[in-house]
Amino acid sequence: MQLTVLPLLADRMNGKFDVFEVFLKTLEKNDTNLEDGDVLVISTKYISNSQGRIVDLENIRISDEGLEVSKKYQLKPEIAEVVIRESDKIFGGIGGFVITSSDNIMAPNAGIDKSNAKKGNVILYPENPYLVAEQLRRKIFLKLSIHVGVILVDSRLMPARVGTSGVAIACAGIEPVLDMRSKKDLDGNPLKVTFQAVVDNLATIANHKMGEGAESKPFAIVRNSGATLTDRKIQSSEMAIDPDQCVYVRGLSNPPKN
Repeated sequence: MQLTVLPLLADRMNGKFDVFEVFLKTLEKNDTNLEDGDVLVISTKYISNSQGRIVDLENIRISDEGLEVSKKYQLKPEIAEVVIRESDKIFGGIGGFVITSSDNIMAPNAGIDKSNAKKGNVILYPENPYLVAEQLRRKIFLKLSIHVGVILVDSRLMPARVGTSGVAIACAGIEPVLDMRSKKDLDGNPLKVTFQAVVDNLATIANHKMGEGAESKPFAIVRNSGATLTDRKIQSSEMAIDPDQCVYVRGLSNPPKN
C-alpha cells in the first residue's frame, strides 16, 4: 500500500481552544475520516495557540542578561529576554540568531516564531508537548475506537542546508526510532550505529504538504506509513540526545588544532 498524506484545511482560531474538538470539526469540514493505523501530524504552532502561548513583546520587562544577549547577537531586547526565559542553555549564535537548547531540543531563538502571529506578538513552543500528544491519542481512541500515532511537528533549519524541513517536537502512540544496528547493507556489511528517525521522517513528509505560510493546514493524516504503533508512553529521551553528544555541536566546539 502506498503512503499518502492528507493535509486538512482548518479554521484559524483566536484565543485558547480545545485542539481535539477543533480536529473533529476539521475532519467533518474536509469530509475525511481517521483510520486505524493512521499517524496524525499537528503543527506545534497550532498547539501553542490553543494553549495561549503567545507573548506580547510590549509587556516584556528586560533584564540585564537580556540586554547583554541583545547586544551580543543583535536581537531586539524583548526577543532576547524571551529567548533567555525559554532556554536551558545558550551555545552561541550570529547576528539575529541565538542557538539554544530547551528540553534537549536545539533551535535558533528557542523556537520562538513571529509568523502566524499578530504584529508585536511571538509564539512560543507548546508546554508539555509529549503530554499533549498522549492526551490527543487517548481521546481519539476513546471517541473513535481506533489506534493512531500522533506527532507534533515544527519546521527547522538543517546544518549547511538551504531551507527548512519538518522535525518532530513530540510524539505519542508511535515508535519514534527504528534501530537498524545488526542489520546489513547491500554489500552485507553490518550496520553499527544506524538509527532511522521514523517520526522525524514522517514529520518532514507531512510538513511538506501542510505548508509554511498562509495555507491554514495545521493537521495532516499520514496513511500507510509502515510505522509501528504502540500503547506505551514515549519519553523525550528516546528522540533526542544531549547536545553535548551531538556530532555537530561537539565538532564545532572542538575545532582541530593546527
